Amino acid sequence: MSRASEILFNSRKVSRPSSLDCIEKIFDDFLEFHGDRCFADDCAMVGGIASLDGMPVTVVGIQKGHTVAENVSRRFGSPNPDGYRKVIRLMKQAEKFHRPIVEFINTSGAYPGKGAEERGQGEAIARCLFESAGIKTPIISIFIGEGGSGGALAMAAGDRVWMLENGMYAVLSPEGFASILWRDPSRSSEAAELMKITATDLLANGVIEKIIPEAPEGIENNVEYTTDFIKKDLIEEFKVLCAKPIDELLKERYERFRKFGEFEE
Repeated sequence: MSRASEILFNSRKVSRPSSLDCIEKIFDDFLEFHGDRCFADDCAMVGGIASLDGMPVTVVGIQKGHTVAENVSRRFGSPNPDGYRKVIRLMKQAEKFHRPIVEFINTSGAYPGKGAEERGQGEAIARCLFESAGIKTPIISIFIGEGGSGGALAMAAGDRVWMLENGMYAVLSPEGFASILWRDPSRSSEAAELMKITATDLLANGVIEKIIPEAPEGIENNVEYTTDFIKKDLIEEFKVLCAKPIDELLKERYERFRKFGEFEE
């Protein structure tokens, strides 16, 4: 098994810590908010307010389950438009009360159902990106597992983007890539290598700024090893980001993502 295939396997493990698991370990006094004030409360997206070392923060995350029943209820971590609109609502609330934002990402992609498309899945993802670009408070996005397609991209427009050691991020699944390129989904391992989906690849290409280490015995066997790193790094990074003037913060956020559209002649 190639390193990319191994990471893909690890990122999809049912035993891997979920967003709520990370929230419980990192923050104090988490209070979950529900609903998008438009249609429904999406169980695949969680969010609310919490305390980080005494500092009020807004936390949102894509939630997978650890059992079949929980995964079914949360659509295996594939949000509906209502989930992304919940994120927008909570981001705007964070901006109003000057709270930094932490986003946890773990999804194979946005939910592709008929109802999701009827309620504007593409528009909700685009709106989430649009609003993230201009939110006047710091945002840190963290890939804790799988990061697939626009469903992950909608949450990855932060001032800083970090990834766990066995996380991944790609424009589509390696199986989908192999099906399109070779019409053979069994070549997903080969596709994963070509797509450069690993944290090491993404750091080298400037897509992420930091790799969060995982315990050698497996993150599911020692969650605190990783969440302690995340907590310490969040506290340190928010001290830097919160000290920046808002205009400077937004300019740097714009320039961070604008560089991906620049090509040499």
